[in-house]
Amino acid sequence: MIATIKKTLSIYYQRLLTHSLRCAMNEQGLSDLVRRLEELVPDITDQYSSFKIDTPYLNANVRNIHAFQIALVNEVIDEFNQPTIVDIGDSSGTHLEYILKLHQDMKKIRCLSVNLDSNAVEKIRKKGMEAVHARAEELQNYNINADIFLCFATLEHLSDPCRFLHELSSKTNAKYLIVTIPYQRHTRVGMYHIRNDRAGDVSAENTHIVEFCPEDFRLIAQHSGWKIQKERIYYQYPRRHFLRLTRSIWKRSDFEGFYGVILAKDSRWSSRYTDW
Repeated sequence: MIATIKKTLSIYYQRLLTHSLRCAMNEQGLSDLVRRLEELVPDITDQYSSFKIDTPYLNANVRNIHAFQIALVNEVIDEFNQPTIVDIGDSSGTHLEYILKLHQDMKKIRCLSVNLDSNAVEKIRKKGMEAVHARAEELQNYNINADIFLCFATLEHLSDPCRFLHELSSKTNAKYLIVTIPYQRHTRVGMYHIRNDRAGDVSAENTHIVEFCPEDFRLIAQHSGWKIQKERIYYQYPRRHFLRLTRSIWKRSDFEGFYGVILAKDSRWSSRYTDW
């Protein structure tokens, strides 16, 4: 009886959050792009190595985030005729599939994925795409360069985000670095496995080190050799609808949303730091 009640409550809970996501999608102008991405890559079940995207709620959650991220790419990609795009921390090749198919009639695009997770690299290579098994912080050892670097939901997993960002700004020819991170109103340390005393080993794949708020991330970016070209926040709830009341649920169960930036190189502040 109790198990049945819990299952029923879980179903209605996920329906509520799914409705919140759909309202948020419409309110933030992402609905057309979400539908287009679904047409281009219908199956994202194996997006991640650690769990399956196998419910309407998870699908809506991930598709909205993907649309937010691809919208940022679309802001700058038309500046290039034959761009090289490198996705750092790519778990499945999905974002690069979107980009290649969205722009297949207009551009010759070279794509490369980078991940520390060998399972993710194998998954991407099976799709016929190019992937390198490497740490994000050690790209310089592999002579990896790009016009546009993507870093989606990866920075919070890195032990030394400043050095990572500085390596990209000082040792590559990239014009842009596009970053998305969980949106937090105040910077906080993750380390959920320690907070919750979880048993077993953890990895970079499933561990957040630090989750920066936008104000603090701007400082980190400037210190590391970048400037903000554009920035946006995607909220997982509508802000002009009664379902804005789900904000507290999102804060407790996941994240309010995601913060995205398009970065361009600027060594004004990084050049004044003498201990890189």
